[in-house]
Amino acid sequence: MADRGNARPRYRFGGFTLSPARRALTRDGREIPLIPRYFDLLVLLLERRHEAIARGEIFDAVWSDVVVSDGALSQAVRTLRRALGDDPREPVFIRTIARHGYSFVHPDVVEEKDEAGAAPRAGGSGQAVPAPIAPETMPAESFDPLDAALARLLAPASGAAEERDAERRDAAESLHQLGTAEALRRLDSKPGHERARALLRDARWDVPGAGEVPLLGEPGALQAVAALVRLRLGRALGEASKRWGAAAGAGATAGLFAGLAGGLVMRLSPDTVVSPGVPVALALAGAAIGGLGAAGVGAGLAAAEALARSFRGAALVIGGAVGGGAIGFIAHFLGRLVLQGIFGGDLSAVGGGLEGIMIGGMAGLGYGLSTPRPGGGGMATPRGRARLRTAVVTGVCCAAGGILVNLAGGNLSGTSLDFMARSFSGSGVGLTPLAHLLHEGEVGPVTRAVLSLYEGFLFGFGLVLGLTRRPRPVR
Repeated sequence: MADRGNARPRYRFGGFTLSPARRALTRDGREIPLIPRYFDLLVLLLERRHEAIARGEIFDAVWSDVVVSDGALSQAVRTLRRALGDDPREPVFIRTIARHGYSFVHPDVVEEKDEAGAAPRAGGSGQAVPAPIAPETMPAESFDPLDAALARLLAPASGAAEERDAERRDAAESLHQLGTAEALRRLDSKPGHERARALLRDARWDVPGAGEVPLLGEPGALQAVAALVRLRLGRALGEASKRWGAAAGAGATAGLFAGLAGGLVMRLSPDTVVSPGVPVALALAGAAIGGLGAAGVGAGLAAAEALARSFRGAALVIGGAVGGGAIGFIAHFLGRLVLQGIFGGDLSAVGGGLEGIMIGGMAGLGYGLSTPRPGGGGMATPRGRARLRTAVVTGVCCAAGGILVNLAGGNLSGTSLDFMARSFSGSGVGLTPLAHLLHEGEVGPVTRAVLSLYEGFLFGFGLVLGLTRRPRPVR
């Protein structure tokens, strides 16, 4: 959201005062802590309180730099309602607009100049407003928000799993706001403390100023580590399943373009012997190879970013390498098995796992270098020029990976296809015409280097454009 600096007004409603300039929500002089993105959401709802704001617009304004699940918005609204004492069944402040989004519905909002040092006046414009719901049944003066948040974090399983997990996540974030060290001290060895500690460990990345949450050396350390692994594995599988398809589609598109462009260049070369169908054949082969490779690397990158929070850069390199290597080994094994079984001949030089490891690792390096760690959860999703820059940086890194593959004697798709063409008499897809354009009699080091740069860059560029595409929110 645009920041208007000191010119931004403050809002008074139902006993609350919201100051965007000071980033503070108060009631009766007491500040109510909110994590930054939730605060931004409340500001957005107030600024556009005469509208029903679509979920997609909210994601674009509040989570513009990351991709998060649709449940992240639901959790944010639940937290705001709890902070305001609102009831979703009879909303006083925030109403859910079915299959659309949310709207701020309180009729008595006073917008006034936010002068430095000015104390907010109590109440609204004088009209009676419904009293917020008490967070607990205990008297207000004896209510301890930290104990209440701990009780929610440690509550036994009940209700739908997604709602229960969102409630516990919200409680963990609240505990970090109220004081990580004190929350851990009170947590001690209460029943269920292992999972609670794992949730606190995972949530600390999403709350600015949160303290350290050690696991090793604490009571129930092994159970806490296991709970953290399960938590992140579940998230990793979800993120990978959502994003690998987009990455695969973009990789297939890049491969199709690379194959078609290469085929047309060979077809139009002065001494060509390439048939008219070769550009189409190379385009289809490029789409298949690019789509498979991007599916593996994209899944590896998505899983790595969801799993690793402390060592994101290294995890992206490893995740990309593992994903690329796995799909490369599988494709190489199956392709070699089929082609040798049908046509015979030795196709061991066709690229596969090692090439996938190198290109996937370099894709992870480029993506990690060009995207900051996302705040507020989710996966980094640059937009506009930042997205284009990320795609270019990743493409350059993959091009460098292609050169390394070439120097190591490996083969990417172009030189693999050339090797296969030489293995089968009568094939018309050899790269000799391209070598002639580069002043080589046959495919030599110059042709191989040019092809490696070309293929690597287009693969990395297309992969990231697909991986960073923002999905449409569920309506």
